[in-house]
Amino acid sequence: MKRLCIDVWSDIACPWCYVGKRRLEAALAEFPHSASTAVVWHAFELDPRAPRERDASVTHAERLAEKYGMSVAQAKERTAYLTKLAAAEGLVLDFEHIRSGNTFDAHRVVQFGASRGLGGAVKERFLRGYFTEGEPVGDPAALVRMAAEAGLPADEVRRVLDGDAYAAEIRRDEAEAAELGIRGVPFFVLAQRYAVSGAQPKELLLSALHQAWTELEEAEPDLAEDAEGAVAH
Repeated sequence: MKRLCIDVWSDIACPWCYVGKRRLEAALAEFPHSASTAVVWHAFELDPRAPRERDASVTHAERLAEKYGMSVAQAKERTAYLTKLAAAEGLVLDFEHIRSGNTFDAHRVVQFGASRGLGGAVKERFLRGYFTEGEPVGDPAALVRMAAEAGLPADEVRRVLDGDAYAAEIRRDEAEAAELGIRGVPFFVLAQRYAVSGAQPKELLLSALHQAWTELEEAEPDLAEDAEGAVAH
């Protein structure tokens, strides 16, 4: 079955990735061939050396200020701007209660979800948990609970987290990102030929979808007839 594949590199602890996900969904909602597209989520760790959970006594604004060499006030202005921007996409970002940490295990569970056709649902649940609900993204118990709410069997998620299942897939995603020269996320690749970097507006993403589809049809004229509703996962 022929389809338009959309590969997306992103991180759980990335507000722009959450915004980018919503904008891609909005673009797909207006794309006439959305039933013949498939979204594939790839892992990207913004901070691979992060501990399972960071010191809760340090606020997100303080951490942001230290990382980017700005004042705490400037960091708060930055998060306020992003909170307002995300709200326009229907998202609630609560930077005051974020519990940041290592996202490697979360990515592994997303990959497990993808193997069950639930990658997008698990990704969404983790993003909402982290940015809206103050869930600790690096805590195994929280990951199990949220993944179960997204439709995965809790006992199987525990087994994944107790071992190294899907670790190789995460490393492969990250190696491919390095080969592609990806330095920031979200990063979209359409039909393995068109790259879109950053949480671009819906209109730009929709234009890229149309362009990729048109070229696929020109390369394979029977695409529209043969595609039978590939679904995003």
